[in-house]
Amino acid sequence: MLNYDTEATAYDATRGGVPRAEAAAAAVLGLVPSTARTLLDIGCGTGLVTERMALARPGLGVFGTDASYGMARMARQRIGAVALADARRLPLPDAVVDAVGAIWLLHLLRGEGDVRAVVSEAARVLRPGGVFVTTVDKDAAHDVGSDIDEAFAPCLDADPSDSADLVVGYGSEAGLDVVGEARFWGHGQGMTPLGAAQAVREGYYASRLHLPGAAAEQLAAVLTALPEPDRPRPDPRYRLLALRRGDRD
Repeated sequence: MLNYDTEATAYDATRGGVPRAEAAAAAVLGLVPSTARTLLDIGCGTGLVTERMALARPGLGVFGTDASYGMARMARQRIGAVALADARRLPLPDAVVDAVGAIWLLHLLRGEGDVRAVVSEAARVLRPGGVFVTTVDKDAAHDVGSDIDEAFAPCLDADPSDSADLVVGYGSEAGLDVVGEARFWGHGQGMTPLGAAQAVREGYYASRLHLPGAAAEQLAAVLTALPEPDRPRPDPRYRLLALRRGDRD
């Protein structure tokens, strides 16, 4: 797993920067009712997406939380209202926000019960009628039919923590019902074989690939040998789900 404190300064540049953030923010806001007045972005990272949501809808009070000090520090410089907090135990009372976002978060949570706890917390802090908007099946979005995908295929984790079925099930337990979905492009995230090889060696795909022992170096060698190793393959297309809390407790 990456050290997000040390990754914070380089994170945006390696994740599609502003174009990807704007695409994500627009997709999230498309699922948030126009009547919403507050949105909590959990696992907000550097705050780049959070900031874009705030800029795109001035009447919406947007604030964030992140468990990484380095990420939260950067996000605070962008939007101000950011707390250092574990998404499984949010420092908020019940039923106080109109929307909760979790973008590129759930796929990272591999501990027993972690995703269920985050979905439950999102439901707890939502007002009746509020919506929880989250990415699902994040790693599957990167399967674009390329030769890199073929190289990855034997190593893929068959049990992603953010599968749509799991998230919908946890949402149902917490009183949340699916009310919409959207997709958006991960601009600038089309992988090159050389970039993928480096990422494998550095452990970037810990949530996606099972690489025990020397498997990481073996996969990196396969990727490096692919044709046109500097050519980016197609960008991923991410999926969002919106789950609504019932009007009554």
